[in-house]
Amino acid sequence: MKTKKIIFNKLIEITILFFIILTVLFFLFRAAPGDPVSRMVDPTLTPEDIQLLIAQMGLDEPAWKQYIIYIKNFFSGNLGHSFHYGEPVSNIILDRMPCTILLFTTSTLLAAFAGVFLGKIAAWKKGSAIDNVLSIGALLCHTLFIPWFALLVLWAFAYKLGWFPLGGIISPELWINDTSFFIKMLDVLHHMFLPLLTLFFIHLGSYLLLMRSSMLGVLKEEYIITARAKGLSDKVIRNKHAARNAALPVITSVGLSLAFSINGGALTEQIFTWPGIGRELIFAVSNNDYPLAQACFLLITAVVLIANLIVDLLYAYMDPRISY
Repeated sequence: MKTKKIIFNKLIEITILFFIILTVLFFLFRAAPGDPVSRMVDPTLTPEDIQLLIAQMGLDEPAWKQYIIYIKNFFSGNLGHSFHYGEPVSNIILDRMPCTILLFTTSTLLAAFAGVFLGKIAAWKKGSAIDNVLSIGALLCHTLFIPWFALLVLWAFAYKLGWFPLGGIISPELWINDTSFFIKMLDVLHHMFLPLLTLFFIHLGSYLLLMRSSMLGVLKEEYIITARAKGLSDKVIRNKHAARNAALPVITSVGLSLAFSINGGALTEQIFTWPGIGRELIFAVSNNDYPLAQACFLLITAVVLIANLIVDLLYAYMDPRISY
């Protein structure tokens, strides 16, 4: 019963915060310089035609009235039509989201598992050569400049060596022809490898360092000393007693990383021309496509808020000392 009450209260908090962010985003976009019409109209259109286009977009109404209309449409499941694509925003989001989820969820989880495993070893062998190598490597990964590293990977493995495609997610000729499902999936993985490799190394460093730091703190706890006094093996102490509690901060980091990955890591998607939410977000903001940009940001907001709730519940589950 207590857990249900906690979840209910947090859902109310999340809902209120979500609509505050929705309101701020709505007016923030309309306060930005430029307008969508100037970027898309035909220069041969007459002023009357331009005004008609503005009216069709609903941009001739005062901002407060546009907001009321938007809220009404939002509760009916209508996120509006993209000014650029001329189709429902929800269709665009649903079309791009699988690509983003596939790439960023895979890279985050792989980096998290590797970071927890290597961070655990680095902490256990503190001061050794293994610890020094892992720590220095993690620092290098953590400080990598994403655009530079992504372009370097693309230049080396795609342009110079030609082992991987320069961008995109599929080879159109394979999907047009009657090719087997297995071959098509291999084609997607082939295109995904370089952006996945880039994101893996970028995330790996932070998870490894976080796990190492947390593990070093846990190893000083009294219950670890007691476990040693009982004669438990190093493997049991490290994996069962220390690593589980040390992983709590990593869980928070992974949860939030997965949430923020919905925005597609805009730079990564742009460099590798990966057709995800992040790339679409850059385009929408650059072209003042209010409905599409708002929907992308609201999606990120919703996922981050829900991820925070899940992380809080996981914390309480893994550490009974925590209560809300």
